[in-house]
Amino acid sequence: MFKIIKQNQKHFSMYMVLLLIFTAFGFMTDFVNFTPRNITNLVIQNSYILVLAIGMVLVIITGKIDLSVGATVAFTGAMAAIVYNATNGSMLLSMGACLLAGAAIGAFQGYWISYLKVPAFIVTLAGMLGFRGLTYVLTSIKPVGLMDDNFKKIASGFIEPSFMDGKVLALVVGIVFLVIMVVMDVQNRKTRSRLGFDVLPMSLFIVKNVFISGIIFWVFHKFSLDRGIPIVIVIIGLLVIAFTFMMNNTVFGRSIYAIGGNAKSAKLSGINAERVEFLVFVIMGVMAAISGMIFTAYMNQAMPQAGNMFELDAISSVFIGGASATGGVGTILGSVIGGLVMGVINNGMSLMNMGAEYQLVVKAMVLLIAVWYDLQNNKKSA
Repeated sequence: MFKIIKQNQKHFSMYMVLLLIFTAFGFMTDFVNFTPRNITNLVIQNSYILVLAIGMVLVIITGKIDLSVGATVAFTGAMAAIVYNATNGSMLLSMGACLLAGAAIGAFQGYWISYLKVPAFIVTLAGMLGFRGLTYVLTSIKPVGLMDDNFKKIASGFIEPSFMDGKVLALVVGIVFLVIMVVMDVQNRKTRSRLGFDVLPMSLFIVKNVFISGIIFWVFHKFSLDRGIPIVIVIIGLLVIAFTFMMNNTVFGRSIYAIGGNAKSAKLSGINAERVEFLVFVIMGVMAAISGMIFTAYMNQAMPQAGNMFELDAISSVFIGGASATGGVGTILGSVIGGLVMGVINNGMSLMNMGAEYQLVVKAMVLLIAVWYDLQNNKKSA
């Protein structure tokens, strides 16, 4: 019992840290950060980082890293804007071109890393430089404005169904989402128990799910008090559910963990490590493209300097969310929570009128502490 609690200590700490930081900023800002409008803005303003974190955690679990995601966000976002304008506002064609560009970038880098065995750090560093340069070529180093406001709805629009009030729908969707997450967690616990892995004691398992469900319902309740459900929340929610299911219930997901835990043993057990790593980078490219679309929509234009430092925010989110610097450990939900921690820090310091320079220093320290904490846990368990 104590062993499994110790193994999950970092994940429990992560939820408490998010709650404590958010509450602390509440006292320092007269609880302005608790208002429905601020909660909505907090999610929208950090949505593209949360999407990147979902993809980045897969890369880091395999023991790799991707430094090119910021440049990929810029390139794919510019591609989406240019195709959107060229096709007289076709959402389908612009989104399709954006996603294909992201997948192609991921495949290009994934081939060099998985099959040609060039270190991921070097390949993605080259990608960071190369795709930033291609973005400058694509945009002529000038912002590319969107021809109308329809594309902007991806980032700043809200679900407005004709059959139900949007604010009521926010509560319904929140309940459905938390039920899905709890059911998936229950199924994962049963699977782990059946396979002989350690699982949390039932009491702690219930406490964890009640706590997470409470946070989810509180957030969606805040949405219901504001303008309803942001479209980006639907996108992020679907991605979290899909990738959580993939990582916990598919051979591909378990192969990612196996490769990150011990690549040689994974190969000996019959896992095609090269193929898995290649597909992970393709997925990362697609996630960067989705992030690029969201950021372009949020700014209502594609900018050549878009995505600057996004890779650092995504990597920080993953490590804060409980991933290990040595690979083999990490969760989708944890990475999203880690991204929210970074977002809450940015939001709270902005509400306190603290400059961006101080925000960078604080985020740097948070990242260092998160990685140091992970290394200390690894030493104790060794």
